[in-house]
Amino acid sequence: MKLILEFVLGGILLVFSIALIIVIILQEGNTQGLGTITGGADTFLSKNKARSLDAFLARWTKIFVFGFVLVVIGINCVEHFMA
Repeated sequence: MKLILEFVLGGILLVFSIALIIVIILQEGNTQGLGTITGGADTFLSKNKARSLDAFLARWTKIFVFGFVLVVIGINCVEHFMA
């Protein structure tokens, strides 16, 4: 029983890890405002689109981090209490 539970939680942890890496990679860095300095023209629509995408990715980052932490705690509880 313990071995099956470890494999299931390990698979879930792997899914959360990959999802978290992908969401973090898709986020923009802090250099997003430098385009106006170098002469790039940002329109009102492109700025709002970037904000909504950043907010979406930030929300999903928090969700994946929360799930990741819960699964890690679950794995540790299985190791500690089912020994």
